[in-house]
Amino acid sequence: MTSFSAPTRLIAIDIDGTLLPSSGLRISPRNQEALRRAEAEGVHIVVATGRRQAYALPVLELAGLSPETVMISSNGTVTRTFGGRRIDRWLLPVGTARALCAELREFGGTTVFTFDHEGPGELVVDSLEALERNVDQWVAQNRPYIREIHPLELAFDEGHAPVQGMVCGTVSQMREAERRLNTHEFAGLIETHRTEYPARDLAILDILPPGCSKGSAIGRLAASLGIRREEVMAIGDNYNDVEMLNYAGQPVLMGNAPQELRSMAKSCGWSITATNDQDGVALSILGALQRNEALGAVRDAQELVGPAMVEFPG
Repeated sequence: MTSFSAPTRLIAIDIDGTLLPSSGLRISPRNQEALRRAEAEGVHIVVATGRRQAYALPVLELAGLSPETVMISSNGTVTRTFGGRRIDRWLLPVGTARALCAELREFGGTTVFTFDHEGPGELVVDSLEALERNVDQWVAQNRPYIREIHPLELAFDEGHAPVQGMVCGTVSQMREAERRLNTHEFAGLIETHRTEYPARDLAILDILPPGCSKGSAIGRLAASLGIRREEVMAIGDNYNDVEMLNYAGQPVLMGNAPQELRSMAKSCGWSITATNDQDGVALSILGALQRNEALGAVRDAQELVGPAMVEFPG
């Protein structure tokens, strides 16, 4: 495991495949306790997820975090506190979103757009039937918020801009969709982030306003709090976490991440922790808190006897 030398003042944590186990929607007691302890010790806990906030909050309720805890949702387009105070938001231009409808239709009618409001119509979809074939559990959990519109372009007739687009399919389909979007007329107009689940041959491609990612959102938040990037820990498991892992001075990849990312971690110097089913998040948080305590003891010693008398362990 990579050794970090700076204190940890902010920890950004992904949800699916990171904070949550492989099956079920309940955060383990060990992870819950680590989150609460970090917050009690003054570390900023930031949840960074591809989910929209209303879909993520029920999962996090058991953790017992403060209403002022920050969530970065929709892969970086919206930043709010758990209590609902908006900090940051970016919108996908209506013209771009409308044009994406036709471009993505050939991938099986699985396009979804997310709007930043609660209630029916927060999610507009091309085809519920097509989505149920790919992500049936997601459809079941979000059905009260979904509106099916034919053709999907009609969703933008009133001029409301979404925060996020999404399309899903097989891993090869979504890699091809990402390649096409980034090399054709949409290049420079959007940002794409892919999440893959190889065991299910499922991939989700999120389409965001240009420049948006978990990493950029964490960077803006850290700057507003006066926190240096070397004091930021990021914990994630998938391709849509790469930007925040690259931003953080203390990047931690989950042991259950795809092999391609684990190889990237070794070349980039990221730490690799245990899997999501082994509470890798708790292990990383507790390690950070122990390091903070040790660094604090060193600072105290420096104040007492002067820096020339203190040596860091090798």
